[in-house]
Amino acid sequence: MAGTVKGGRAAAKKNKAKYGKDFYARIGAKGGHRGHTGGFYANRDLARRAGAVGGSISRRTQEK
Repeated sequence: MAGTVKGGRAAAKKNKAKYGKDFYARIGAKGGHRGHTGGFYANRDLARRAGAVGGSISRRTQEK
């Protein structure tokens, strides 16, 4: 059942029973609080350049 929707639901149910109903909220909060660089919000120019790179390698087919 590993890697399926049904297996994921079973794992989530077990995690919540074992660690508490707020298990996923707590691990999500840990990730949010550990950040210290500010991400793209702190450097708008870097965000613009990264978006341009991603857009230039788009895998969409070109219209003719």
